[in-house]
Amino acid sequence: MEKNQGYINFLEVWHQGALYAFFASLGVALLIFIAYKIKYASTRGMKEKYELASEFEIKNYLRANYAVGIGIFFIVNINSPDIVELSPAWFFIRMFIAICGGTLHGYIMFLIFRYYYPGPLEKKLKKLRYTPRINSRTGNAMKLLSEDEEDAYLDEGMQAEEDAFSVDYDVWIDEETGETQIERYKGHLAAFECDRCGFQTLKLQKEEVITEPNDFQDGELLKEFKCGYCGRVKRKTVSLTKNVEKNASEMASINSTKLDVVKVDVIDLDGVHRVYEFQNKTQAEKFLKELEMKKQNM
Repeated sequence: MEKNQGYINFLEVWHQGALYAFFASLGVALLIFIAYKIKYASTRGMKEKYELASEFEIKNYLRANYAVGIGIFFIVNINSPDIVELSPAWFFIRMFIAICGGTLHGYIMFLIFRYYYPGPLEKKLKKLRYTPRINSRTGNAMKLLSEDEEDAYLDEGMQAEEDAFSVDYDVWIDEETGETQIERYKGHLAAFECDRCGFQTLKLQKEEVITEPNDFQDGELLKEFKCGYCGRVKRKTVSLTKNVEKNASEMASINSTKLDVVKVDVIDLDGVHRVYEFQNKTQAEKFLKELEMKKQNM
């Protein structure tokens, strides 16, 4: 009897603490959500909102839902107190169900924000990026220049970054005054920052196997990087543990000569679907060649 009373006293403390923890978890989730919304609403400028949403929106929504998952764990641990009082075994059964419930919620939210939400977010980002800018000095609506038109306003380094698909620039112009506004966005492919010129134009050019790997030791692979702007060449030796099989893939041909936009659908090894848009066939073909080269060098 003494033991049972001690167990019941423990349950009373546990239920009280779990209730407080449940409300605390929901409070944390709500705080994360509201804090992000306030920060987004108070951010001035479409470009700044774009950067905030692309970098932190999914991360903050996931954190909020993970906090909800923790709350689910605690609220389940308050249910059916009469049954749990019968035996400590029921306490551990309820604990297991609570862990499963909280984990299931977190996993479902992870899948939603990993595979579904990037689509709606991409539409939101596209709206932020292509909403006409307003000249703060004159109040005039600005025009977004095409890829061919914007080259006249970009220096050689910026054009080299665009050619490497590591950075994408948008040039807005006030047609009445001629004033321009240049916005910088992440490109479709990754490139390293050159330590000489500072542009993101350092890309892998070739690889050479110095030592073949075998059953007893790793091999060595020499990678050569070259800057597309200043010509800087860097070489790096990495360990080679196995041969990488290179699979050649056929590039889809685009027959139409009059196109408003060229869309390229890419599904990576994790199953993430991405859509890239280009203003002409040449850019799309160059991107696919760069993508194939990057895949072969992975």
